[in-house]
Amino acid sequence: MARIGGSRRKSRHKFTKSRKIKGIISLTRYLQKLDVGQKVALSVEPAVQKGMYASRFISKIGVVKGMQGKCYKIQIKDIKKNKTLIVHPIHLKKL
Repeated sequence: MARIGGSRRKSRHKFTKSRKIKGIISLTRYLQKLDVGQKVALSVEPAVQKGMYASRFISKIGVVKGMQGKCYKIQIKDIKKNKTLIVHPIHLKKL
């Protein structure tokens, strides 16, 4: 049976902003440059869908492994496996 809906199905509360910052997009985070080997936290920006990762990876910590276009390759540990995500820099926060 085919699945109905996409990656944002049943994620109303995960992808919401507070009323104070609703509508505001941080340009410094949008244009930030990251170095290979740097630790970053995955923090989603719901206003920008480009380069967004799956909702199960919210608030994970990963390491920058390289670039792919304008996005970064982030390696995270999901339970016991290492996984590589391709994430836009607006969804990343430096640690």
